[in-house]
Amino acid sequence: MELTLSFLLIALTIFLLSTLSKLFSSSHNCNALLPPGPTPLPIIGNLLALDDQPHRKFAHFAKVYGPIFSLKLGLTTTIVVSSPKVAREVLQTKDEFFSARSVPDLMRACNQHNEVMTFLPSTSPQWKRDRAICATNLFSVRSLERTREIRAQKARDITNIFCKKAGYPLCIGDLLFSGMLNMVSNVLFSQDVIDINCDSGQEFTELIKETINEVGKPNVSDFFPFLRFLDLQRIRHNGAGHYRRYCKFFDVIIEARLQYRTSNGKNYGDLLDSLLDMVAESNITRREIPILLMELIGAGSDNISITVEWVMAELLHDPVAMARAQAEVRQVFSSQTLEEQDIVNLPYLQAVIKEAMRLHPAVPILPHKAMKDGVDLGGYIVPKGATVFVNTWAIGHNSQVWNEPDVFRPERFLEKQSGFHGKECDFLPFGSGRKSCPGLPFVVKVIPYLLALMLAEFDWRLPDGMEHKDVDLTEKFTVGLKMAVPLSVVPVPVNI
Repeated sequence: MELTLSFLLIALTIFLLSTLSKLFSSSHNCNALLPPGPTPLPIIGNLLALDDQPHRKFAHFAKVYGPIFSLKLGLTTTIVVSSPKVAREVLQTKDEFFSARSVPDLMRACNQHNEVMTFLPSTSPQWKRDRAICATNLFSVRSLERTREIRAQKARDITNIFCKKAGYPLCIGDLLFSGMLNMVSNVLFSQDVIDINCDSGQEFTELIKETINEVGKPNVSDFFPFLRFLDLQRIRHNGAGHYRRYCKFFDVIIEARLQYRTSNGKNYGDLLDSLLDMVAESNITRREIPILLMELIGAGSDNISITVEWVMAELLHDPVAMARAQAEVRQVFSSQTLEEQDIVNLPYLQAVIKEAMRLHPAVPILPHKAMKDGVDLGGYIVPKGATVFVNTWAIGHNSQVWNEPDVFRPERFLEKQSGFHGKECDFLPFGSGRKSCPGLPFVVKVIPYLLALMLAEFDWRLPDGMEHKDVDLTEKFTVGLKMAVPLSVVPVPVNI
């Protein structure tokens, strides 16, 4: 019986796809105004031309078709931008027309897409409100100063684990991810979410990793929207389960905080307290609190840990750069305690971080969506609803922009003073314009400080039998650009 139903479903799907293909073929005249690109196949478009490294595949297409080209991914028109000039149009000069994002079907589970800041257009009042909440309560100069000691303590927690595991190989990425979870959770609601000293009780870590894994899966519902109701891969179903688990987890934290505020008549003064005050004033609903916390804790922890791991991998692969970075850090802090505000005195370390971000951007493809029909982009016309990808990886590896683009050479950022804000659109680790990463002020403090601690207090060796040239820098494309082979290192404490 199940086999018969499967055949019927396949037959129905083929029939519907064939019908839609005929309908969509009538729109070829409109496609004449689109950028050039590889010829799409009927129904499936250019899906078969992609692989598990889409950022690299898109960069290859850019060499063939130019800095702006079009694809048909199933029934979805997709425009890919691979040059600073056209990227500036998308992100800055015409960002009012491209400041929405295509919503993955996964995010439609429990209608999250209507409340998650990442997927709201910049015209949304809720998006503006949530950005203002973050800017005021998390990333303002005053808020960052208030949480400075928290960041320092949680960075120390990470290095303390390195001390306990000294002399033994460890997967640095997992430890960094766990440590960053606790740093971000303490900034948001003043408590750890996991015990980084213990391998058990890591349910929250696993929940985030499961969610990231689901988000990174190609979903037939995104390429053929008319199939969404079937949820053929059960991705939306799984997403609903994850969403309910997040809500349950954060509801416990919210209830405990409400009881504390009631019984003690005071609060912690963190983001959660600010959000609860807003609920009391009817400015937000309680349902929105877990969604915002979920978004902030997941994005911050994952992207920071990915970046630090890439920096360490590049330094271990290049002993000369490692020696120079360590010498700079140890010279600056040879006679004083390492403080976050002193990272401005580490220009070479800052250059190392930027170079690693250029080569391995945590988000290699920035997704946007055309909000208006007929917008001119790079001399072509983009239809409303089209997905617009800015390939930050391709821009960072563009030989017309960067000399020897595939070579790790931090010195280039001592010569070229590129900031993290992406103003010139040739270096876009955090995006640019309205939809740029709101956590930039936080990230640019945490990453250099944590790395400075690691380089000042430890020598870093590879496991026995490995040489620096053996460090595998192969990438794995998921939600972020991770190392395909997790970095294994041996921390060795030193006396400065």
